[in-house]
Amino acid sequence: MELEIKYERIRALINEEKLDEAMQGIDEIIAKNTNQEMAYYLKGNIYRKKQDWQNAINNYSAAIEINPSSVAVGAKDMCIEILNFFNTDMYNH
Repeated sequence: MELEIKYERIRALINEEKLDEAMQGIDEIIAKNTNQEMAYYLKGNIYRKKQDWQNAINNYSAAIEINPSSVAVGAKDMCIEILNFFNTDMYNH
């Protein structure tokens, strides 16, 4: 239960754009247990907010490795779609 409270706090920090503080909380969770699907998903969300697409995709992929039916699947697909849009757009100029 304690872990879910930490995740709720991290979600709130992400929503408040306190991304560095949220990242610190996620890194503490991962340091204790690298098998935390939700931690990697939320870390991916932090990177997505920073528009660091590669690290977002890497963390979503880590969540998916732990749980192939993770909510990270949709988030990863969305990041890839965004990158494809940006890349295609860049070629049109």
